[in-house]
Amino acid sequence: MVRLAIIASLSMALAAAGSALSAAPRDYCPDRPGIGNPTCTMDAGATSVEVGLADWSRDSMSGSERTTELLLGDLLVRRGIAGHAEVQIGWTSFGRHAERGPLGTTSQNGVGDVFLALRRNLKSPDGSGTSLAVMIKGTLPTGGFAAGSGDWSAGLEVPLSFELNDHLSFALMPSVEAAVDEDRSGRHLAYANVVGLTDKLSDQLGATIEYQLERDRDPSGHQMFHVAGLSMGLQPNDDLQFDFGVNAGLNHAATDVELYAGISRRF
Repeated sequence: MVRLAIIASLSMALAAAGSALSAAPRDYCPDRPGIGNPTCTMDAGATSVEVGLADWSRDSMSGSERTTELLLGDLLVRRGIAGHAEVQIGWTSFGRHAERGPLGTTSQNGVGDVFLALRRNLKSPDGSGTSLAVMIKGTLPTGGFAAGSGDWSAGLEVPLSFELNDHLSFALMPSVEAAVDEDRSGRHLAYANVVGLTDKLSDQLGATIEYQLERDRDPSGHQMFHVAGLSMGLQPNDDLQFDFGVNAGLNHAATDVELYAGISRRF
C-alpha cells in the first residue's frame, strides 16, 4: 500500500509538471508602438527585445528656425521576473540633433541615456479584461547632447486598460516625473496623461489612436503639450511584431511631427 501511494504521488507530480510545461505562454504584448505603455508583463523567464529602427521628428521654432532629431537603434529589453512583474533596460545607440537657423545648420551626433524600469502588474498580467499596473522608471545620464538629457530623471506611471468588446479596448496612463531641466542640470515636476483606443483589426493586425496631455513645469517657463498619435502593429507569428506610427503636435509647444518604425521579438 505504501508503495502504491508513493507511485500515485509521483504520477500526480509528474502530471502536474507536464501540465505546467505545456501551458501556453501569454499572447505577446510588446511596449511598442504608441505613446503610452501597456499594463501587461512578460511571463516569468521570458524576454522581449524591442528595437526602434528609426525615429525622426521635426519641430519648427520662430521664423525660419527648425530642429530635427533622428534616433537609430533605440533598444529596450524586458525580462519577466515573476508572473506579474518585469524589469526593463533601454539605450539609444545613435542620435542626431540638428538646428537650422538664419546662419545655417549645425548638428551633433551621440548615444543616448540608459533607461531602467520595474513594472508590477496588479490585475490581469496578460493585459486582458480590466488590467492595472504600476511602473517605476528612471534614466542615467550616459548620453551626450544629441540624444541625452544631461542629468538623471525618475518617474511613476500607472497604466490602466479595459476591454470594451472582442476587438476594442480603452487605455489611460497617468504619470508624474522628476524631469531634467531644459538647461540639462537639475529637475522639475512634469505630469501627463495618455488616453488611447485600440482596435484589433484581425488576429495579426492592431491599430491605436492616442491623445497625450502633458504639463511641464520647467524653471525656464511652464508649458502644456498636446499630442495625437496613430500607430499600428503587425504580428505575423506569436513571437514577432513589426510596427510603425506617427505623432502630431496639436499646439505650438509640442513637436510638430514624429515618424517611427520598429520591430519586437520574444525569446
